[in-house]
Amino acid sequence: MAVDRTELQRMAQLVEFNRERMQTIEQQIRQLETIRMEQIQAIEALRAIPEDGAEGAMIPLGSGLQIIADIPADAGAVIDIGSRIQAERTRDEAADILSKRGEELVAVIDRLRQEFDELDKATVETAQKFNESVEGLGPEELTAPEPASETPEPKKTPRRKRKRGTEFTLDD
Repeated sequence: MAVDRTELQRMAQLVEFNRERMQTIEQQIRQLETIRMEQIQAIEALRAIPEDGAEGAMIPLGSGLQIIADIPADAGAVIDIGSRIQAERTRDEAADILSKRGEELVAVIDRLRQEFDELDKATVETAQKFNESVEGLGPEELTAPEPASETPEPKKTPRRKRKRGTEFTLDD
């Protein structure tokens, strides 16, 4: 099975592109899992509030800061209902909305993991074909000169020196 240099370069580029894409997918999955954990914590916090409310509840504001507040029995929660529109809902409704979003998020994470696995499989196969092709080449083929770069350097031609008095003038 003879493979030319162009095909080898294409395979190497494809492997590199796939690896970069896999890194991007991994990063996206980590970010989505972080969001999912925040959702789970918010749901647990909402469901932990007793039906008859709570006095002196410590509500985290971030950066290790908490505020102490009383939560009335009928107090709801303000939640983003889409397009950055916030609305007050009951605590149970807010928890249900977050749960539904969590299910959607898990489905997205699963699709990304499936895409990652397929990409990983394709990358391994391409890398194996590349390695097999390189092993099949002779040493002279491996050390062949690289193809010209996209912006070839201009060739330097030596200037020919002319003897005095032999140069052309406007009269010639």
